[in-house]
Amino acid sequence: MSAPSTWFLAIALGALAGLVRGVTGFGAAMVMSPPLALLLGPSVAVPLVLILEGFAAAPMLPGLRRQARWPLLIPILLAATACLPLGVLLLTHLDREITRRMIALFVIGFSLMLLAGIRWRGVHRLRTSLGLGALSGVMVGTSGIGAPPVILYLLAGSDHPATVRATMTFYVALISIVALTVFLIQGLITEKVLMLALAMTPLFMAGVTFGGRIFARLSEERFRRLTIWLMLAVSAMILIA
Repeated sequence: MSAPSTWFLAIALGALAGLVRGVTGFGAAMVMSPPLALLLGPSVAVPLVLILEGFAAAPMLPGLRRQARWPLLIPILLAATACLPLGVLLLTHLDREITRRMIALFVIGFSLMLLAGIRWRGVHRLRTSLGLGALSGVMVGTSGIGAPPVILYLLAGSDHPATVRATMTFYVALISIVALTVFLIQGLITEKVLMLALAMTPLFMAGVTFGGRIFARLSEERFRRLTIWLMLAVSAMILIA
């Protein structure tokens, strides 16, 4: 595929992912990561996705600071930070085809769990928070998709949805900063990654904004299920491509 076609598809994927994130509050990385890994390679796709996710989360942080559940968030974040370099090591040393399929499998697995209504049924304990944070950190470093286990964990509690959303938003923003710092040290934040991020950001953020505006007019549950089926279909095709 020619370079202009690749960039056009990447920008279109960014716009779609932004729309999904604006309406549902999650899913941008899962929409983008598998096809971008196929188009650009995992070592370009993963830092690129994290840059865009950071852009989406940053404007929301000031208004959500007081709503986030920090005593629960901090252990998860610390464990994720400690284990993230292991994920980056896997990203840089595994064969790109293996990594691409791992990303697709992450998305397929989490999508099926969402469709089945599976939630974490345990209690929010420190050791569980640390374990899930460690798993999430490895996933972020390897695939750019680290939110799924944390989402399931947060949804298990009795917190108000606004608290869950705020806690998740801060987690995504902060772990993205940590991951991008590690990627920068490892030399993965290349000129190509930065140029693609610059090209994709306008339509990605437009999608986030538009999705937020139409949120009240759509059935969120119907849109979520449509998004999940879309992620399943795309990831399945990439898995066998």
